[in-house]
Amino acid sequence: MGSYKNTEDYNTETTENLATNYLEILKGVGEDVEREGIVRTPERAAKAMQFLTSGHCQDPAKILKAAMFAEDYNDMVVVKDIELYSLCEHHILPFFGKAHIAYIPNGHIVGLSKIPRVVDVFARRLQVQERLTHDILECINNTLQPKGVAVVIEASHMCMMMRGVQKQNSVTTTSGFRGQFEKIETRNEFLKLITSDLS
Repeated sequence: MGSYKNTEDYNTETTENLATNYLEILKGVGEDVEREGIVRTPERAAKAMQFLTSGHCQDPAKILKAAMFAEDYNDMVVVKDIELYSLCEHHILPFFGKAHIAYIPNGHIVGLSKIPRVVDVFARRLQVQERLTHDILECINNTLQPKGVAVVIEASHMCMMMRGVQKQNSVTTTSGFRGQFEKIETRNEFLKLITSDLS
């Protein structure tokens, strides 16, 4: 069985190198790097960047394998409204939103907390939403080998909201389906479940 570790350990050399680069960026945009609010910003930014891209150093398949259980359950499992935060690889600006994921077991189920953790691993990389959707879908499909997998992501992109077209209310939706979710009736059941309020 694999193990999953969630710690904020920072490599000293990497932190120092990144902090030096952030210092030069701050100087380059005209900041006074000696003022109180900025003095420690390069170090803080260096640590933040390491955390926000920490998914590159993690294996999401191991997370799933660490909590796979043999179970004779053949109906849809849905985990919806999973918060996600990522960085767009084009401008290194955040995009954020929710992921909705379902799978139909094929002899194995997985601990429910592992699905959001898989989302976090892929989100904590420089990403585009389309690839993020695909990465999550393929990881679950290849690792659990279920009868079907569905992933829908809805996200707002700061590169569209803060710069460029500056459309503050735009939301981008991406989706991917494998196995039984390629059948329209199964897909529609999933889409109905993630859009309805069952409370």
